[in-house]
Amino acid sequence: MKSAQGVLNVPTNNQLPIAPLGRQHSLRESVTESLRAAIIAGTLTEGTLYSAPALAAAFGVSATPVREAMMDLAREGLVETLKNKGFRITTMSDRELDELTEIRLLLEPPVVGDVAGAVPPSGMKVLRSMADDIVDAAREGDLTAYLAADRIFHAELLRYAGNNQLVELATSLRSRTRMYGLKILSDSNRLADSAQEHHELLDLIEAGDGPAAQEFMRRHIGHARGLWATGENEKPQEQQT
Repeated sequence: MKSAQGVLNVPTNNQLPIAPLGRQHSLRESVTESLRAAIIAGTLTEGTLYSAPALAAAFGVSATPVREAMMDLAREGLVETLKNKGFRITTMSDRELDELTEIRLLLEPPVVGDVAGAVPPSGMKVLRSMADDIVDAAREGDLTAYLAADRIFHAELLRYAGNNQLVELATSLRSRTRMYGLKILSDSNRLADSAQEHHELLDLIEAGDGPAAQEFMRRHIGHARGLWATGENEKPQEQQT
């Protein structure tokens, strides 16, 4: 971020809206999840340069796992590295977000329709538990846990198509999507209602209703670009496809 004089403004650790991390089994993974969620939800600002030491101080960890996490996120396209300076959050235009949505609409709904009725009872039990995790995180206002649980749920569901490349591509597209309205929904206690969509989708899949599951998934992705992206109603359907 630049000031009116064009000088690069690098936030210090006490200016960063990040809570210290608790001790986790994998510190690098925990930092990565927290940073990814902060970028997707807009807590870390697009175009702003952040230093690893400042982020590390905000998290209450050393700079090493932050640098490792940022390198992982750079491979996902969420940040870019500036040698000897830090990491800049990549900027996504509305057009780019629309393009990501268009690709997701081509990939995910047909696959979800195809797997309807094909998930065994044991798999449904796992997916129901994952959907519960999403709802619980939404109710607690934990956006980091919410986004992680959401990503894991959809990856697990798509795996029933038997195409690992599809799962990786869809997960990458989901991670690159920005959903700045999530905090608005969370603060207004509306995110938990939206989170229930995952159980509604599973109801259709369990019933074997492929066409309804496919259409529901289209609306679900529309929420990610509309309601979840801005906190307002999603864009009209004709603008999504």
